[in-house]
Amino acid sequence: MSRTVTVGLDGSPESRAAAEWAAREARLRALPVRLVNVWEPAPDPMAQAPLLGAETLQHWSERIPREAAEGVRLRHPGVDVTVEQLTGRPAEELLKAADDAELLVLGTRGLSGAGGFMVGSVGLAVAAHAGRPVVFVRAGEQAADEHLPDPTGIPSAAAPFRPVVLGLDTSRPDDALIGFAFEAALLRATVLRVVHSWNEPPYIAYGLPPDLKMTARLAAEDAVAMTTALRTWREKYPAVEIVEDSLSGKPANHLVDASREASLVVVGRRIRRAALGAHIGPVTHAVLHHSTAPVAVVPHP
Repeated sequence: MSRTVTVGLDGSPESRAAAEWAAREARLRALPVRLVNVWEPAPDPMAQAPLLGAETLQHWSERIPREAAEGVRLRHPGVDVTVEQLTGRPAEELLKAADDAELLVLGTRGLSGAGGFMVGSVGLAVAAHAGRPVVFVRAGEQAADEHLPDPTGIPSAAAPFRPVVLGLDTSRPDDALIGFAFEAALLRATVLRVVHSWNEPPYIAYGLPPDLKMTARLAAEDAVAMTTALRTWREKYPAVEIVEDSLSGKPANHLVDASREASLVVVGRRIRRAALGAHIGPVTHAVLHHSTAPVAVVPHP
């Protein structure tokens, strides 16, 4: 099967936003879009209810992706859109669907207040176990949100893309993660902002007077480590402008801050073989819940 940009669709506003994002991404990558709806059969007592029979549930389940596909084709002419109806547990079926995808796109509910995501149990399970990158898109996400304002200050999808942000661990840089971020920046013809944080000097925790020389040395060492990790990628992607941010403090905080001016945030998830648990790491977990931009979670060894 050819690679696709696959979307988990359930008819919710967040999944519709995910389908729109997927269509835009598919155009950038010259790939088809595959809308997947998972119908989970109702338990027998519910299926036998007079107003909520199994046939009624299945009818609505099939109608959701069909109507969504019609809308995506109308708004994104030229993008090949297919629909697939699956039966089973949503997380399990979406993980299978991800195996044949270039990337899987899921919607998340927006948090009230300052923004961010509300990632449900299905989304977390898929992010923790998928073998392909999974992108989370917030409900209400618009194409213009990923672009800089036009010269008049009005958000516009015709303006250049905002930067792609990559969260990088310089002690264990991974090719799959870095390559995904560089490719995303290249497709968008935008800046790649690489963010890495280093531990603050011990005197911070103990309330001691600051040692400016130690701080400067740690900052310089981390900057060198970042430059070294990215050297071969600069040569491979000469068209991508890179901004390196070596910052002290908690990495999740810096990535969430950077998401406010990003078109996409790219973070990693180490592949673990244990069947139980979230396994996405505390930084990725925090970014997933609090980023205001779409988040790509890239699995790597």
